[in-house]
Amino acid sequence: MLKAIIIIGGPQKGTRFRPLSFEVPKPLFPVAGVPMLQHHIEACAQVPDMKEIILIGFYQPNDELNRFISSSQQEFKIPIRYLQEFAALGTGGGIYHFRDQILSGGPVAFFLMNADVCSEFPLQEMLRFHRQHGENHCGVLLGTTANRTQSLNYGCIVENHETNEVLHFVEKPSTFVSDIINCGIYLFTPDIFGHIGKVFQKNQQIQEELTNGKQMPEVIRLEQDIFTTLAGQKKLVVYKTQHFWSQIKSAGSAIYASRLYLKQYHQTHPERLATNQDGTPKIIGDVYIHPTANIDPSAVLGANVSIGKGVTIGGGVRVRESIVLHGAVLQDHCCVLNSIVGWDSTVGKWARVEGTPSDPNPNDPYAKIDSETLFRDGGLTPSITILGMKILPLL
Repeated sequence: MLKAIIIIGGPQKGTRFRPLSFEVPKPLFPVAGVPMLQHHIEACAQVPDMKEIILIGFYQPNDELNRFISSSQQEFKIPIRYLQEFAALGTGGGIYHFRDQILSGGPVAFFLMNADVCSEFPLQEMLRFHRQHGENHCGVLLGTTANRTQSLNYGCIVENHETNEVLHFVEKPSTFVSDIINCGIYLFTPDIFGHIGKVFQKNQQIQEELTNGKQMPEVIRLEQDIFTTLAGQKKLVVYKTQHFWSQIKSAGSAIYASRLYLKQYHQTHPERLATNQDGTPKIIGDVYIHPTANIDPSAVLGANVSIGKGVTIGGGVRVRESIVLHGAVLQDHCCVLNSIVGWDSTVGKWARVEGTPSDPNPNDPYAKIDSETLFRDGGLTPSITILGMKILPLL
């Protein structure tokens, strides 16, 4: 029996994703036509003997999250529930706080993944890898290769090339450590809770000794508090994937993630990809169009375009490398490039909305997308253009 845990964070996280996260929780933002979380759930539901998917975060329960959970349970025929933290407890603190619910039913192992990653999710490969490496270890870390410069922005893994054992782990090192980086996707045995418990007890002791301690002992970070300690103890192994992976930290990275998922649809969901037919808009490359969208046949869409529910697109419109969210209107002959058009927004006739792509270096096979802050060196960082949600005036 297996379970899957998805860490979805909370409203005060993901500030680089604003303003898009003001309208919907970031994990429910549509990427390649479906909520970000759905890609995770689809991958988990395909793993044999998967009995339950648990979402952990500190969002207040809301209608949108409840509707998503209900519809996902019906679509994928698997129990899904949300466990709300009383505060942001970190990647380790959240699962430790809910360890009884996670261990209920006696799972032999469980997957843990962050909601803000985009991947092919090689979960079944990780499971086979785990079984091949015996029962001495308590965790498998999914890793991928980054270039030397960008590796400093991630957790870096030094491995034993013969045994795949994690020898050393450093979160965002100041100097180069390894080009193998942590993908934020793990497979743990229940033994991991014993190691997290030791950190919790240590934190409690420190809290008692400090009269004005502000750090809650329940706040535990897997990367800094657990992996750095277990590295070199034959407790962790790394499985390196050659498939696509990216973080979704900024709005620009959502467009890049959409491109990766749309390309994957050729193998997993070809029915989601639009095709060229008589009386329909011209399609270039990979494009998703919601069935309720109304698009003039003279429009040209693609490559890497996602059109949401109830969108209206007029004649002569050109859209490329963009996400158009539900209810938006693109009037005749407008041009939208490298942009996200927000909910119910309108782009007028002959208007041009163009952003700066924030893609990885195409000449470097190990380059990752840079999730930069909005401002750098006193100036606005070039990025995609975002039109926020249209706000109706009060009467």
